[in-house]
Amino acid sequence: MRFASKRQTLQSVEGDDGVSLLIVEPEDMWHAHNLIAEGDIINAPAWRKVTLTTSTGSTAAKSVRTNLSIRVKSTFFDPLVSELKVSGTVVNENEYVNVGQHHTITLRYDKADIKFTIWKQAGWDSVALQMLKEALSEDRPDAIAAVVMQEGLANICLITEFRTVVKQRVEVTVPKKRSGASEASKGMERFYETTLAALRANVDFSIPRTLLLASPGFVAQDFRAYMQTQATSKGDKELQRIAKDALVIHSSSGHVHGLNEVLKSPEVQKTMSNSKFTTETNLMDQFHERLRKDDGRAWYGTKPVEKAVNEGAVGRGGGVLLVNNAFFRSLDLATRKKYVAIVDKVKADGGEVRLLSSDHESGKRLDALGGIAALLTYPMYDLDEDDEEEEASGEGVPQQEMAAMVI
Repeated sequence: MRFASKRQTLQSVEGDDGVSLLIVEPEDMWHAHNLIAEGDIINAPAWRKVTLTTSTGSTAAKSVRTNLSIRVKSTFFDPLVSELKVSGTVVNENEYVNVGQHHTITLRYDKADIKFTIWKQAGWDSVALQMLKEALSEDRPDAIAAVVMQEGLANICLITEFRTVVKQRVEVTVPKKRSGASEASKGMERFYETTLAALRANVDFSIPRTLLLASPGFVAQDFRAYMQTQATSKGDKELQRIAKDALVIHSSSGHVHGLNEVLKSPEVQKTMSNSKFTTETNLMDQFHERLRKDDGRAWYGTKPVEKAVNEGAVGRGGGVLLVNNAFFRSLDLATRKKYVAIVDKVKADGGEVRLLSSDHESGKRLDALGGIAALLTYPMYDLDEDDEEEEASGEGVPQQEMAAMVI
């Protein structure tokens, strides 16, 4: 997905702005589904069935293509065909339709870029901007990194379910071995050094992801060994993890087209199918493990989590907030603002925030816990005690008496 205007930037998006976006690949339909919520206004091309009167007075039904703006009431996303149906009521009339009439706009991936414009009912708050940033980013959290290489040439790529993005091409002159083994060895070391620097500059490895290293011969294997040596000598734990988890695959070429055979290998196919949303799955596993230990560092439910967040316990040092993104699709602005405030507090405290979708396994596990959970940086106990006390104190007390007690 990208902005329809080259002058539009993420930094320039404010409050009530209308943001025009282009759907350029099937993956964009999932991001559009996350962005568009009840109460938002969407403008997009649409087909409308109308009755036209001819010059002779006869009538005929005809489908006409027009641009419509609707206030969203519901959405339905079909991932199998990359199609999103957005239903609502028309807010701007034209020659074919009146204000207040119901209409469904169908957004789908096509070879030609599809444009739509969105106005957020609650404005572009921090959560909406984060969703927009993820939709526009080529560096998807679930993307696989790949380096396709041969002596003196490396292509650094990001691979998503639907496309491959070449982030940088590295070319370093390497002396032939007939010039001397020492010169050739130094040349390859310069090549590996340049490639590693480019890889880390172009790929965010703070997000755990798979790294594929592919080459003819032993170039990829030697590059991995170089990474391990550098990690050990510099005490670089992140690089050590990257090198350890890297998957070395044979390719016939170091050019980008060499990826075709790499991606067809059964090992890589399995890796790609299992990589999506692994971070969220791992976090949910950690949460349930903490919950079993009952060590006071795993809480779920809005009130306990909100208390922990307000105390600063979901911050720097391992704090993670897990929230179902359905909370941010709520038509109730007070509900949305409440959860946006929780998210903003965690980010301000240096914690990590993960918005999970119910369309995926990790999100369904979170739904079973009420849609919100947190891993704390330090133990806190009895966060749900007040709720239990309130319930206990209310047992057997007539409603009128309870009201009087509150007063």
